[in-house]
Amino acid sequence: MPGSSPVEAAGSSSAAAPGRSSETASGRSSEATPGGSSKTAPGRSSEGAPGRSSATALDRSSTTAPARDPSPSGLPVSRSPRGADPVAVLLTAAEQLGTAARVCELAVQHAGTREQFGQPIGAFQAVKHLCAQMLVRTETARAAVYAAAVTADPVDVAAARLLADEAAERGARDCLQVHGGMGFTWECEVQLHLKRAWVRARRAGGGAESEELLAVDLLA
Repeated sequence: MPGSSPVEAAGSSSAAAPGRSSETASGRSSEATPGGSSKTAPGRSSEGAPGRSSATALDRSSTTAPARDPSPSGLPVSRSPRGADPVAVLLTAAEQLGTAARVCELAVQHAGTREQFGQPIGAFQAVKHLCAQMLVRTETARAAVYAAAVTADPVDVAAARLLADEAAERGARDCLQVHGGMGFTWECEVQLHLKRAWVRARRAGGGAESEELLAVDLLA
């Protein structure tokens, strides 16, 4: 305006004409709309953070991990190893127990019929020790599995799973030892029991998972 000083001109309204952009104090470019409101340039938010809006930050901060589905058995999943279903873990332990009992039976049967040096191999002390250890591990695992089935406690289930896995794997190995080279052949079922015991031992809820659960329960 004629007669106005430079200070007054600088302090005049910052509203710009439609289609023109004005430089704000923070250095952001804003475009005036016909209604008088300013629109922030694309890629810039009203908070001044490049490429990030306050709504996006709010959504990101409010995002939480999805809730884990409860156990199908209705038992507490929080105490089970890494969310594994205690019923599934117990059923696997029962399968391992069946394998341990079967290989123990096969070993005793073979030791009583196979003869070496004019007598059954079951008469030798080394074979006797193998069969006795198989029986002890099997009966120990049997008691643990039956107790876990009654109590339905995830800690008892984890203990039963560890004992059953050991009884099945070591029992199958000892049975293979009693059968000698014949145990490795396809005509003998011992090698199948050993492979199945290995596979079951790597299912969810076994090994380190059950050991961690027992450790947490002991330290609680």
